[in-house]
Amino acid sequence: MPRKKPPARGRLLSTLAFAAGGLLAAGEIAPPALNWVLPIFTDAEGHRSMTLRGSAVAPDADGAINITNLSITVFSEDAGARVDTLLLSREATFFPDEHRAVGSRGVRVLHDALEVTGFDWNYDHHGKKVSIRKDVRVVYRAPLKLPL
Repeated sequence: MPRKKPPARGRLLSTLAFAAGGLLAAGEIAPPALNWVLPIFTDAEGHRSMTLRGSAVAPDADGAINITNLSITVFSEDAGARVDTLLLSREATFFPDEHRAVGSRGVRVLHDALEVTGFDWNYDHHGKKVSIRKDVRVVYRAPLKLPL
């Protein structure tokens, strides 16, 4: 019988416990893990979907992960594993069951010829959507073709 994968939250907490140096008792919160990396793959094909990195991470009691110096690399989700988008923030919270990240501090989103910065943001990986609510700045680095 095929082994069933544990829920994302369980896998993530196990990874944090291992990174912190041991197993945790039920209900115990792991100490912060340093230089943390979490690759996430597509369910069906197993292609790289995104990779999260943080200089320090700590789970909270609700199962969310608080991350310092968050870096999310979003991939094309095909065999080519092309980098599609980078998202950077000094502080954020990641919800592993929802594949969603949020933060009130600054965020920087880089995609092809586009760079977007701002504060009070939300990233939904399933919907491939970034929402930024405050002080949004967009820099578009491509020629604009105007009618002559």
